[in-house]
Amino acid sequence: MSLLEIKKRISAAEAKAGRSDGSTKLIAVSKVQPNERVQAILEQGHRIYGENRVQEAADKWPAFREQFDGIELHIIGPLQTNKARAAMELAQAIHTLDRIKLAHMFARLAQEMGACPDLYIQVNTGAEPQKAGVLPASADAFIAESVALDLPVAGLMCIPPVNEDPSPHFKLLGDIAARNGLNGLSMGMSGDFETAVAHGATHVRVGSAIFGDRVPT
Repeated sequence: MSLLEIKKRISAAEAKAGRSDGSTKLIAVSKVQPNERVQAILEQGHRIYGENRVQEAADKWPAFREQFDGIELHIIGPLQTNKARAAMELAQAIHTLDRIKLAHMFARLAQEMGACPDLYIQVNTGAEPQKAGVLPASADAFIAESVALDLPVAGLMCIPPVNEDPSPHFKLLGDIAARNGLNGLSMGMSGDFETAVAHGATHVRVGSAIFGDRVPT
């Protein structure tokens, strides 16, 4: 599937949902993709990318930024506290704020650095024990704690359980965001991004549908 086709499908989903064209940002998930594939998408003009691992992002994106202007990098994978500074230096947004220890680390580093990327709180909407994220019942309190630390909380993120209908999870995330005055909704991947758009996603994270199957190293 081409980048253009994905963008057309997002636009069609926006129109069907009565949303304005362009209200959903496409994050091209470039993790574990060869540089030549990423370069090909950059050459098509796309500028918003997602990486899971800070080290991979550090190895890949400084060189691309020398070649291409306006790159917006999003960290979308689990983040160790000791990688927080590197993530903040590299990225314009981090989608995996999932525990208070990490929130305090971001707050301290933001004071030191004088800046902080946009932050999205990951909510474990399916309460899956193997998955990161704040449980829905704890989300309101966690959002309040993070905001009280003066963190730039832009919204919420979720990854629904693989074998479940994602719609209730997207609705739950939207409901939590709405009652906490948050606009950003990072939800939807290659298999369900149109459903996510219908539920108000502001960012969808699409990898294999753009780049092809991942190439493990």
